[in-house]
Amino acid sequence: MAAAPPAGPPRRVVICGGGVVGACTAYFLSTHASSPTVPTLVEKCAPACAASGKAGGFLALDWCDSTPPLSALARASFALHRRLAAAFDGAAAYGFRPVHTLSVSVPSRPASPPPLPHPLLPPWVDPSASAAPPRELGTPDTTAQVHPGLFTRAVLAASGAEVLIAEAERVVVRDGRVAGVAVKGRDGVVEADAVVLALGPWSGRLEVIREVFDVSGLKAHSIVLRPREPEKITPHALFLSYQPEPGAKMLDPEVYPRPTGEVYICGMSKDEDPPDDPATIEGEPDSIAMLHKIAGRVSSHLKTEEGAEVVAEQACYLPCTTDGLPVIGEMPGVKGCYVATGHSCWGILNGPATGAALAELILDGKAKIVDLEPFSPARFLKRRSRRGA
Repeated sequence: MAAAPPAGPPRRVVICGGGVVGACTAYFLSTHASSPTVPTLVEKCAPACAASGKAGGFLALDWCDSTPPLSALARASFALHRRLAAAFDGAAAYGFRPVHTLSVSVPSRPASPPPLPHPLLPPWVDPSASAAPPRELGTPDTTAQVHPGLFTRAVLAASGAEVLIAEAERVVVRDGRVAGVAVKGRDGVVEADAVVLALGPWSGRLEVIREVFDVSGLKAHSIVLRPREPEKITPHALFLSYQPEPGAKMLDPEVYPRPTGEVYICGMSKDEDPPDDPATIEGEPDSIAMLHKIAGRVSSHLKTEEGAEVVAEQACYLPCTTDGLPVIGEMPGVKGCYVATGHSCWGILNGPATGAALAELILDGKAKIVDLEPFSPARFLKRRSRRGA
């Protein structure tokens, strides 16, 4: 005989994954208006040890507007970022600030003589870095930034969640309902009435997910530099287009100055499955070298030979789905098992609304902040059915 569902909202929630999505879910569960629930969070390495600690932290209000479901999620999440920054003193706690955002076309070779500075170009960017007039992509009203690792850890700490450093091995299911999580190297099961799987590109390692949809990894490289005169670097995020040499592939690096005085530069991505342990991820030397070359082309302040200090050279894996949309919702066929992954490059932006929507779904039975139907994992079952799989 099937077990009766527990009465009322679940009281024992286990979140697998200590990135931005898991942390935000923990926060909104613990601060729910009528049923505050402090979860247990299981993380293999450390909170924000993967992409949530190595991302750029760029936030945009309207850059997802061409995809209506994503637009609703992004706009709700952008608003939540502002609300959280006000509650946590985000400017001091994790570098939240509005930014100007520009598109800059970097020439393959510096022009001689160098052009006159364009009025849109911030003074710390070399005039020769722009082959054409820069374009404004966002204003301080529509674009902002956070330090992703600091943000993730601040939100997680505010949740009061118990953090268990261990590897989630499988979801335990009894009579079609989640019963807990089996953790590697531990006897017994971490019991739960609800489980949230927010494991980024590692989500597909769990059978309960792998049977329904695929999550792949996109390896993205980044470097972090500290200029010799950080006070000269203004809050301008730069989206670059750069062809290293005629006929070469166009690159789309990004540059994010941070209020800490550091400058984050990313790009050079490729499809690749992540290793088992996030702590073993390393950047590839050629990709790191190209990012240093680009940094030096953009600004003499970012040249190591001019005194810029190398703070980090790193890589991380972004979680991607086959249809380009994140997967957020209850897993079909397993009551009480929820998933949130596949946010690609917008994980930091969309983490808050994802966490808030999941908390509502788990505790109220329905998400109100955003419609989760377009993100439901059940959409993959329908497609497989149509293919006869």
